[in-house]
Amino acid sequence: MQPLHVKAPAKINLFLRITGKRPDGYHDLYTLMCPLALYDTLTLSMGGKGIIVVCDHPSVPEDASNLAARSAQLYLETISAGGAPPVSGLTIHIDKKIPVGAGLGGGSSDAAAVLVALNDYFGQPLTNQALMALGTRLGADVPFFILGGPALGTGIGDRLQPFPHLTPWTALLVYPNEVVSTAWVYKNLNLRLTKDEKKLSKFHFDGRLFNVDEHLVNDLEPVTERAFPVVSAIKRLLLAHGAAGAMMSGSGSTVFGLFADPERAISVCTALCDNQQNKNWTLYVADMLI
Repeated sequence: MQPLHVKAPAKINLFLRITGKRPDGYHDLYTLMCPLALYDTLTLSMGGKGIIVVCDHPSVPEDASNLAARSAQLYLETISAGGAPPVSGLTIHIDKKIPVGAGLGGGSSDAAAVLVALNDYFGQPLTNQALMALGTRLGADVPFFILGGPALGTGIGDRLQPFPHLTPWTALLVYPNEVVSTAWVYKNLNLRLTKDEKKLSKFHFDGRLFNVDEHLVNDLEPVTERAFPVVSAIKRLLLAHGAAGAMMSGSGSTVFGLFADPERAISVCTALCDNQQNKNWTLYVADMLI
C-alpha cells in the first residue's frame, strides 16, 4: 500500500471551567475547544512486524506508551475482534510541530488522526461514534479531534456538542518551552479558589457568539501560573501588543493571544521573535479552524 499521510491539528481551550471532582478522581469540566491550523503530520505505513513509532522530537516516546501507538493497537484489536484479517505491522512516522506538554492537545490529536486514518484505510467499518468511544479510552481530548471543529465539552471533556458560533480569530501562540504535567496541575487544583466573579461556571451559550471579554477564562491557569510565572508575563505582553484577549490553553504552558487582524498577529509574532529576551520561547501564528 501507499503510505497514508494525515494531519493532526492543535487546539486551544477558549473557556475552561472546572465544575467538580468525580468519585473516580477525574474532574468534571465545562469547556469550549477550537482546533487550530498548526499541525503534526503523520505517515502510516503498513508492513513489518509490530507497531513502530518514529519521531525525531526527543520528548516523544517511540515505544508502546506513545498515544499514537496505543491508538493503532486499540483500533486493530477492535476490528480484528470484528472479523477483519489481522495486520502484521505498522510504522507511524510523526513530524512533530505541535509542542509537547504545552496544553495544545498534540498527543491526543495524533491518536485521533491514527484512528480516523486507519478507519478510512479499512473501508470505515466503525462509525464516527464508535471511533469517539475508542478515543475516550485513550484520553479525554481524543473524541474532540475525531469530531472535528469547535465544540463545547462537558463531563471530562468527552461529551461534545458542536459549536458553530465562533468568529474567525487568529491566534498568536507563545510556548515558553516549559513542559507542564496535566496530572500535576489537576492534583494541585483547589476548587475553592476557582471562583471567577465575572463568568458563570454553568454559562449556556444558547446560540450566542463567543465573547472574548465575557467568556475567556481558565480555572487551571492560576495553578500553572504559581509554578511558571512566565505564563502571566506572556499574557501581559500579548495584551500590551494589542491582543483582544490572552489566556493559557488547557493546563499550559502555552499562552495564546487572539487577534481579529491576521497581519497584526504576524507583525507581533515577528516583533517578539526579534526580542532577544524571548529567545527561549517558540511562537506560532495559526488561524482557528471553524
